[in-house]
Amino acid sequence: MDSLFDSAAEEATPQPLAVRMRPRTLDEVIGQRHLLGPGTPLRRLVESEAPMSLFLWGPPGTGKTTLAYVVSNVTQRRFVEISAVSAGVKDVRAAIDNARRELGMTGRQTVLFVDEVHRFNKAQQDALLPAVENRWVTFIGATTENPFFSVISPLLSRSLLLTLESLSEDDVRAVLRRAVSDPRGLGGRATLAPEALEHLVRLAGGDARRSLTYLEAAALLADDITVEVVEKAVDKAAVRYDRQGDQHYDVISAFIKSMRGSDADAALHYLARMIEAGEDPRFIARRIVIFASEDVGMADPTCLQTAVAAAQAVQLIGLPEGQINLAHAVIHCAMAPKSNAVVKAIGAAVGDVRKGLIGQVPGHLRDAHYSGAAKLGHGDGYKYPHDFEHGLVRQEYAPEQVRDRRYYEPTRHGAEAPVAERWAKIRDFLRKS
Repeated sequence: MDSLFDSAAEEATPQPLAVRMRPRTLDEVIGQRHLLGPGTPLRRLVESEAPMSLFLWGPPGTGKTTLAYVVSNVTQRRFVEISAVSAGVKDVRAAIDNARRELGMTGRQTVLFVDEVHRFNKAQQDALLPAVENRWVTFIGATTENPFFSVISPLLSRSLLLTLESLSEDDVRAVLRRAVSDPRGLGGRATLAPEALEHLVRLAGGDARRSLTYLEAAALLADDITVEVVEKAVDKAAVRYDRQGDQHYDVISAFIKSMRGSDADAALHYLARMIEAGEDPRFIARRIVIFASEDVGMADPTCLQTAVAAAQAVQLIGLPEGQINLAHAVIHCAMAPKSNAVVKAIGAAVGDVRKGLIGQVPGHLRDAHYSGAAKLGHGDGYKYPHDFEHGLVRQEYAPEQVRDRRYYEPTRHGAEAPVAERWAKIRDFLRKS
């Protein structure tokens, strides 16, 4: 299957705006600056005649297909695209055989681009190995899944892994503005109101292809593209939400307070509002992670694990699927027993330090591993808790100035109740003279 971008195909059927606007050179690529600078592997691939194998890993709409096409276009390599969704081993071998034949007869190299390569099974990936190993093709595999989990080791070890990032809002704005003015796009035939531009940026969620698809749909309805036109085109109402203004702070405040109040339904409502308004899901995830310790803490220690896992999942898979992980964490946080003992404890400790209640570290707790420490008396008299019953032994741990201070005061909520009981016994034992 040869390139989908040859001129005959373009003349036969009008191509989607997202395809027409694909960059032709690396300098036209918007975003992914960490991959496009001088001396980077992609630059070397474009500037070199030698074939190379790459895996491009990143969220949808970040430019994986675009980069593969640019490499082919700039280097005059033949471009062959295979979708792992529909292709089998037979298709892979046929593409490789054609590439070898082209290389032998004309010396022209082939870029073999496999989209969603993580969907290939082991046999299909094995079929790629000879071409990669013998450099019969420049292999580029695109994946939205972690290749360390979805790609066989022999193929991954023979390829360079490049990680793409979600486009920033400024990147998506630049993509849309170029599409409005560029002759390959709308060619200035339509105008895009500033509010409509911002709405498209929010709806895109860092996905350039999605933003162009929505823009094209809106342009089919009207030459003057407003928020209302965009809403009608994509059947998605604008959520009035200014991320730099009161709405941003009001919604996130209501979101946190709903979780604190154990109202999972209300918290999910505010989560949905933020997602639909295009709020950065990583920002939402960070707030949930903070909440898990600040408002739940030791009352349910697993809440922090869920929150961190959701944050990692969002980073890995992005939206829209990442909203499920966020909802999971929100429900856990909302339904968990609550305790602010952790945040109060560190706040009280920091407060004392800032007041100057610091003092000297007790001599028996000081570092004694280096030469000369023994002469200073460091470590003298230290009692190793593991040598004592229950792993507890009375000795001074805090500086004298804060010896009697109490920072962690656990509640009797949820899993913190047994912690409170144990901590009371430990503190009583350690403080007895």
